[in-house]
Amino acid sequence: MVLEIPRRKFFRTINSKYIYGRIPLVHTIIVLIEMAIIGRLVAKFNSYYADRPVLTMMITNAVLGGIADTVAQSITAIRIAALRKPGGITKDDTMAIEIHELDRKNPLLEQDLIPESKHLPPPFDFERLTRFMAYGFLMAPVQFKWFKFLSHAFPVTPKSGLGAAVKMVAFDQLIFAPVGIATFFTVMTIAEGGGRRAVSHKLRDMYLPTLKANFMVWPLVQIINFRLMPLQFQLPFVSSVGIAWTAYLSLSNAAEEGDARSAPQSPNIRLL
Repeated sequence: MVLEIPRRKFFRTINSKYIYGRIPLVHTIIVLIEMAIIGRLVAKFNSYYADRPVLTMMITNAVLGGIADTVAQSITAIRIAALRKPGGITKDDTMAIEIHELDRKNPLLEQDLIPESKHLPPPFDFERLTRFMAYGFLMAPVQFKWFKFLSHAFPVTPKSGLGAAVKMVAFDQLIFAPVGIATFFTVMTIAEGGGRRAVSHKLRDMYLPTLKANFMVWPLVQIINFRLMPLQFQLPFVSSVGIAWTAYLSLSNAAEEGDARSAPQSPNIRLL
């Protein structure tokens, strides 16, 4: 308790620092650290994979998931800075305007991916980052085993390369994607402290819009992945391309959490 107030003041101070008044300093530093780790993994990937393939995938997936969430939190922080300026977002705030336009075109329709500033989390949420990295770390073995199963069930040959890839994509999108999206929102809600009712609300509000968005993005990506990438590079490729997708999921999850926090609390209903 003695150190709690100084700790809060420290984080509030560093979270208030922006580069050129627009780009959050803390987010930038964290991204640079994450990119340095990824650079190290890329340089030594083959040797790491040869020694410990599953652990290598887990660490790679965790760092890429961390980058995705940091990007999502950076987008939120940029909008916070613009909204809190006198006069709000102006024509000079190019980045904030682009984020605003992106938010208007989001497939969730009935809610913002980036909620209004009073509902937003702190400028940088280290617990949220930890949750995303832990989720990527723990899901990597499952994804790796799934890709391995698909490669054995539908082997890619020079004669049947495209056909086999299409079959793998069909299995991936019709079986793994629906289960994976449900798992993501369930695990994240529980990790945030939500109970059964909170999970039910999250799935009700987020599942179908996110699944529709998934079908718009991933079939083409997975065709390229299964057709061209060796097995050891399939998960890193998906995770790298998926930085934008995971950032989208992070924003979606945060938007729903913000909406729940802003709703009136009932003693019989547990909200996020």
